[in-house]
Amino acid sequence: METLEQKTIGSFVAEDYRTASIFQKHKIDFCCRGGQTITEACDRKKVNKELLLEELKNIMAQDGKKGEDFNNWSLDELAEYIEKNHHNYIEDQIPVLLQFLDKLCKVHGGRHPELFEINEEFTKCAEELSVSLREEQQFLFPYIKEMERAKAENKSFQAKESPLNTMKREYQKESDCFKKIADLSDNFTPPADGCTTYRVAFQMLNDFDESLRKQIHLKNNILFPKAIELEKSL
Repeated sequence: METLEQKTIGSFVAEDYRTASIFQKHKIDFCCRGGQTITEACDRKKVNKELLLEELKNIMAQDGKKGEDFNNWSLDELAEYIEKNHHNYIEDQIPVLLQFLDKLCKVHGGRHPELFEINEEFTKCAEELSVSLREEQQFLFPYIKEMERAKAENKSFQAKESPLNTMKREYQKESDCFKKIADLSDNFTPPADGCTTYRVAFQMLNDFDESLRKQIHLKNNILFPKAIELEKSL
């Protein structure tokens, strides 16, 4: 029987999204490194394992909404949810944030040179994300939906060269970009002399980061692993 120490970070968050806040508190990556066990994560980050497990047990024991039970959604429904709630949001926010960050660099860059690096990192992340999301919407999600239909209708399925593992690896770059932006911006905290645009831009960066974390979690810890298993079974 699997013990809590042997359970993966991703499976904790997949079962109860509230646990994500505990992993974030200890700077444990539950998105791109969701496959590591509690023991592996604690050893890597030098975190007290007993303390972490106690915090996880406490938050899971609390009354209140755990969030949507994405674990029990069909792959078709989950792919649709990710596209409507995360892809569309990110695609809408990228041009607005690029405009805000350019403005901040012009107005505040002299006093806050870190803005130029933040702008550079976000621009790089935005370019890579735009390509990844487009590939998922055009190729990966239809591929997953095609597999689901084949299973539901008990039809044969001709597997193609699978894009699933490649997509799972690619998100490490975007995650690393936003870790750097968080460090440069003191976790998206505007300085005392920051104007309204400064504060709004940093709040938007923070919201963007949260959406990015959640969609990577939904893909890497739920959608992609289940799609890989479905692909093998077909």
